[in-house]
Amino acid sequence: MDTFDLLKRLTETPGPSGNEHAIAAALQEMWRPLVDETTIDRVGSLVAIKRGAGETEPRPRILLAAHADELGLMVTNIVAHGGNGFLRVTNLGGVDRRHLMGQTAVVHGREPLTGILGGLPDARLPERERGQAYTYDNLVLDVGLPIDRLRELVSVGDFVSFRQPLRRLQKNRVAGKALDNRASLAALTLCLEALQARRHTWDVVAVATAQEETIYLGAYTSGHAQRPDIAVAIDVCHAKGPGANDGELAELGGGPSLGLGAEIHPAVHRALKEAAEALEMSVTVSANARGAGTDAYALQTAREGIPTGLVEIPLRYMHTMVETADTGDVERAGRLLAEMIARLDDAFLPNLREELMRPDNRKDNGQ
Repeated sequence: MDTFDLLKRLTETPGPSGNEHAIAAALQEMWRPLVDETTIDRVGSLVAIKRGAGETEPRPRILLAAHADELGLMVTNIVAHGGNGFLRVTNLGGVDRRHLMGQTAVVHGREPLTGILGGLPDARLPERERGQAYTYDNLVLDVGLPIDRLRELVSVGDFVSFRQPLRRLQKNRVAGKALDNRASLAALTLCLEALQARRHTWDVVAVATAQEETIYLGAYTSGHAQRPDIAVAIDVCHAKGPGANDGELAELGGGPSLGLGAEIHPAVHRALKEAAEALEMSVTVSANARGAGTDAYALQTAREGIPTGLVEIPLRYMHTMVETADTGDVERAGRLLAEMIARLDDAFLPNLREELMRPDNRKDNGQ
């Protein structure tokens, strides 16, 4: 499976937070040959199960969660000017509004409508607003329709997704929208593909979760409904770059980052780290004392608590239309997940509590 082609299909399929049906359907088509069963649940998450080879039932289960939703917009008002119709919008998730002016977007009304996000030139704005980022009050989405026709096709509350193709850069780099978190969905797909040739005793529950960018909904519900014994969230993290060269940030092209902190169980983190060592794969450790803002937060608190790990793919320019990733990091994340799953055995669960209480687990986890 070509990684660029996979990422291109995933990133260019719309799926703003709360309206993930198109991306869930595309993934379901990809995953059906790789798993034993798939379903789209009542909140819009895609759930796929690949059964393990263990003979004792019920087999232990690992849940892999990568969120399917992307940043988007929502229509808040339809306004008229000179017989033409314009849309006012607001954000779905942490949209960086500095990047909105001039973007192309698609309104998902009665039919898809392509438009542009525009506003008055800086010189025509009130003096106090010049040189500032456009706000949702002075931006409009213009699809080029008269007001009567626009009102027939669009309603307040309709979803809006950004329209941006995935582009190849030099070496293995790619840039486009929604790599947060379609890069992780690609890694999860590559993991399922790798498991076709690997024996694993545990059942694997792969979930493309809904509404992570807004309320972690899919992680809460799938963690509750699927009752996994352990879970791993797959997401993106900030990569080093100009103006962002903090020593704690991951290097683009340097391999996945393993989360560690309040949301992460030491035994799951150790299993991921040992899998990386077995592959002789370079990884970094991302310390997040108060959480990383991913599905790991919701998973670890589902039901009685789920021991959770976190794998992150380095990403530059997060929450913009030019998010940049390295396809090698996506592929490494997929291999890492498959290796960890293949190494899980009957002794793993009985050792979970012991691992949590180990006085030296901080040192063993690279701290």
